[in-house]
Amino acid sequence: MIMLMLNEAWRAMNANRLRTLLTMLGMVIGVGAVIIMSAVGAGTQIKVQEAIDSMGSNLFIVLAGSTTSGGVRIGSGGVQTLTIADATAMEELEGISATAPMSTGSAQLIYQSSNWFTQVTGTNPAFFQVRDWEIEQGYPFMDSDVRGSTRVVVLGQTIVQNLFGDENPIGKTIRIKNSPYLVVGVLSKKGQSLDGRDQDDTAIIPITTAQTKLFGNQFKGSVRFIMVEATTKEVMDQVEKEMVQLLRQRHKLRESAEDDFTIRNLTALANTAQETTQAMSLMLAAIASISLVVGGIGIMNIMLVSVTERTREIGIRIAIGAKQNAILLQFLLEALMISIIGCFIGVCFGMGGAFVLEKFLPIGVTVTQSSVMISFLVAGGVGVFFGFYPAKKASNLEPIDALRYQ
Repeated sequence: MIMLMLNEAWRAMNANRLRTLLTMLGMVIGVGAVIIMSAVGAGTQIKVQEAIDSMGSNLFIVLAGSTTSGGVRIGSGGVQTLTIADATAMEELEGISATAPMSTGSAQLIYQSSNWFTQVTGTNPAFFQVRDWEIEQGYPFMDSDVRGSTRVVVLGQTIVQNLFGDENPIGKTIRIKNSPYLVVGVLSKKGQSLDGRDQDDTAIIPITTAQTKLFGNQFKGSVRFIMVEATTKEVMDQVEKEMVQLLRQRHKLRESAEDDFTIRNLTALANTAQETTQAMSLMLAAIASISLVVGGIGIMNIMLVSVTERTREIGIRIAIGAKQNAILLQFLLEALMISIIGCFIGVCFGMGGAFVLEKFLPIGVTVTQSSVMISFLVAGGVGVFFGFYPAKKASNLEPIDALRYQ
């Protein structure tokens, strides 16, 4: 029974090919737009998630505090209020797995005839755990290198490419501010951060080496900031409170005094960025879905025209015994076929458009299986919803009036 109705629907569509094609066009454009917009949204979410993952997990950053001098307010990091000892003390708190004190600066790196100006970071071996940054070649420096202020360096991928090209950098000696440093490791690729900075354009050395032999330090043991890794997301709020209490106690601050440090929850900031991206993705898909509604209205209009043109045919069917439900189902199937075929073409169009965007535009584009499945379900629902009224109108025709229709 259903197969006969499908064959009849196919013949009715073939009888007016141009009209059917133009009717499908609304669904093609609607579904294609939804697929492309969803792909752009999903790709952007993946890019943001990769950037978040590259930062590490469950992270805090503790910045040196601000102060007021002569009526001038100095911002965070302007005063040396944090020390390596602060980082060591915080690591003893329950809920903290590692801390990495940081001292940063810029310097020219030289290898033979090549040179590269980059950021140099002094830190401890826990940095690689906190940032969840693997060593691709060689090995990280050790605690003994920090204690001995040895001149060793771990390089990011961007520096390796610009200084060494295809040459293996492990065991080679580079010069930083005219001092020799042994390359002991190469970091795995991280890519861009959330703010667009190239994370691979960095050199990591022991913090004591940075303070005593490279940048110098006016206040012994002081650092610009400290990165802290909590054991789980659930304990982060409690850990933040305990860090505040510990640092205020260590810095001997009165109850009325302001904190001389700033603690930022990087995980919370990253999650906010991800939520914003998800909301933008939903908004893009919702805007694109408007064209599906327009396509559905087109289907309803054409089906109403089809009912009018086939009034005598409907009257004959009813006269020879066709039931109302059969007439209703017949026209619903026609609307559904137009919608589903248009959806299939739209999916192909959308996937092709997403492929073109990915190749020629610097944006993340990812077509997900769920977006394709949802497109088919929505298209089917649109076909049934907008096709129901014409189908119901056809099934309610009186046979005598239908036979008399000219």
